[in-house]
Amino acid sequence: MCKSKKSTTAVQPRTRRNTNDTNTNMANSPRPHRTRTLTSPSSNYDTSTSDVPITESRSYVFENNNNDLFEWSKTSSISSRASLSSLKDTLPENPNIYHFSEISAATANFSAPRLSSSSWRCLIRHRDVVVSRRNFRQQIDLPELSHRLALICRSHHSSLVKLLGASVSGTVIFLVYEFVPGASLADCLRNRRNPSFTDLATWTSRMQIASDVAHGLDYIHNFSGSSSDCGSGFVHNHIKSSSIVITEDNLRGKICHFGASDLCGEAVSGSGEESGGRRVRIEGTRGYMAPEFQVSGVATKKCDVYAFGVVVLELLSGEEAVKFEFNDDGSYLRTSVVDTARVAAGEYGGVRKWVDKRLRDSFPVNVAERMIRLGLDCVGSDPDERPDMDRVSIEVSKLYLESKEWDQKLGTDIDLSVSLAPR
Repeated sequence: MCKSKKSTTAVQPRTRRNTNDTNTNMANSPRPHRTRTLTSPSSNYDTSTSDVPITESRSYVFENNNNDLFEWSKTSSISSRASLSSLKDTLPENPNIYHFSEISAATANFSAPRLSSSSWRCLIRHRDVVVSRRNFRQQIDLPELSHRLALICRSHHSSLVKLLGASVSGTVIFLVYEFVPGASLADCLRNRRNPSFTDLATWTSRMQIASDVAHGLDYIHNFSGSSSDCGSGFVHNHIKSSSIVITEDNLRGKICHFGASDLCGEAVSGSGEESGGRRVRIEGTRGYMAPEFQVSGVATKKCDVYAFGVVVLELLSGEEAVKFEFNDDGSYLRTSVVDTARVAAGEYGGVRKWVDKRLRDSFPVNVAERMIRLGLDCVGSDPDERPDMDRVSIEVSKLYLESKEWDQKLGTDIDLSVSLAPR
């Protein structure tokens, strides 16, 4: 909110009265000395934030002759610069440090309805948020944790669900994210109540999501700050279709859980083998874990690339990353989307048969073939041969633009639905 106060004294302009122009007096009237106060929205963020005044001193000299001369002199005081520096610390990009009592009260002592096994939707400091509970994987120095938290909270990208702050209680950290209305990519692709229906019924909508996720992951890896442990950027370590939310209003993709891996120590170290006399348990989601992660337990950017490749193949086929089908004799058959994509890519006409049938065979085959090859490149067994996300995001953007051109040439697709309900 801006507040202005008019000074009791004003600099009188030296001007010549012009009776032919009724607007001359208004145009040449002097501007008064002003004092502005910028108020940070502390009610929505940190309750300890106070108003920060910014004072501007301005003097004006007007001279009116044949050529109207206007001279404006502006001076800024040292205190104003100090105030601007103080204001930076009050902006909402700074991480909010929540007390455990705030988290407990907002979640009704963790009895509120859960979005998942370890997350709750609630109101904290007048904001609609999601609280996610995570365990520390290793002991982390508090100053280093604060540094990482500040870097992550100051990261901005349209394809990321923003982290607002955190609360630490013993060996547990509660991460507070903004709430984004929508559903997970997994639920949009595979409707549990009606398997023949999908919210993503067009090829272009799926390519848009692939582009969103690619650019978001590229930002995480290369533009989200730096950490002494992770080098330039961060590692996500939780890329999967269930951790990507599709926005309700425009079907855009946003990556959830950004920062959770780095803050909890998952992407810093860890081993599935004996290390220092103890064994560290590897946790991940079946179908998304890169081969080297299953051996070492060390999360890297190339592990994210592998998981992204699996998500791309899910988008194209509509199938789960991994599924198990039981036979009559009690045994089961394991099928992965990576294996079926490799088979389809090697067969003549296999791509058209493999792509999601609910797209009704309406997609550019040449773009689909290149997208499958890109996804398979990302899930290569050798991490050194996998492309980096900056290159992947560029390629996905090109294929998305080609898909839009194909869609425009094809014309607007009109869906006709027939209702059998009584009228």
